[in-house]
Amino acid sequence: MPLTHTRDLFAKALKGKYALGAFNVNNMELIQAIIEACEEEKAPVMLQISKGARQYAHPVYLKKLIEAAVSLSTIPIAVHLDHGDSFELCKQCIDEGFTSVMIDASHEPFDKNVEICREVVEYAHKHNCVVEGELGHLVGAQFDEGEEGGNYSVGGHYTHPVEAVDFVRKTGVDSLAIAIGNSHGAYKFKGDQRLDIERLKNIKKALMDADLGDYPLVLHGASSVPAHIVDEINKYGGKMGADTAGVAESDIEEARRTGVTKVNIDTDLRLAMTAAIRKVFAEKPAEFDPRKYLGPARVATKELVRHKLRNVLCSAGHAFD
Repeated sequence: MPLTHTRDLFAKALKGKYALGAFNVNNMELIQAIIEACEEEKAPVMLQISKGARQYAHPVYLKKLIEAAVSLSTIPIAVHLDHGDSFELCKQCIDEGFTSVMIDASHEPFDKNVEICREVVEYAHKHNCVVEGELGHLVGAQFDEGEEGGNYSVGGHYTHPVEAVDFVRKTGVDSLAIAIGNSHGAYKFKGDQRLDIERLKNIKKALMDADLGDYPLVLHGASSVPAHIVDEINKYGGKMGADTAGVAESDIEEARRTGVTKVNIDTDLRLAMTAAIRKVFAEKPAEFDPRKYLGPARVATKELVRHKLRNVLCSAGHAFD
């Protein structure tokens, strides 16, 4: 089937109370693992391509791999630019046929973030493409611990509910990536590992009260960094430290129930592949055929994706809603 528009996937996810899995891809084995798991679990999926992935694999290679996946599967598949850092990059991806792009100007002051996002939105909407923006900084749970007078402090790292409403209205973005304690990478936290679910509830309510409807919110940095996979990596020669930490899957589940519509997963995929490859190298040091270690890595990644679809995102079985 052809690529599915992200707007359609969001509408169905909001109605069905599940979250879309947005998985980052940069090579054939990752794409195969994700699509096979989603096909078998009958789950819709978003394949995310970052600027780094485009540089690593080349946009044409990635486009052809995704075309192959689409031609061989029956599930709804959307293609999304993850963390676009400029209007020019977003425009390239829109012109290449991406169904969704993210413009990340969250590092800029509020007004500049609005200006950059609005420029991307104006171009994207003319070309039937949707836009994800970001407000707040993904810095982990050790920040924004205190409140001022019982209210959320303006200018902190976390997304402010009132600013979220203002941002969506001024930019016209179709979804919003928020900061509630989530963070990128395998070393997300130094302190208490948790998401600020109350803040999420207040952001969702503020958008609803502002007549913006059941607005799609996005959770970046949502890999859980499973301890058993980290242990496997270290068992077979890895040097990942004891301070590896991800977002608890119970928090992600609660965020999904509270109103997160899209959950980004990248680090966990890398960990699963790495653990499987290290195991082969340790147990069969004479092995030199890439198929013999990339094959097991693909299987391990597929099972990780299957777990996320069934037990965290609850998107399994919703491909044909």
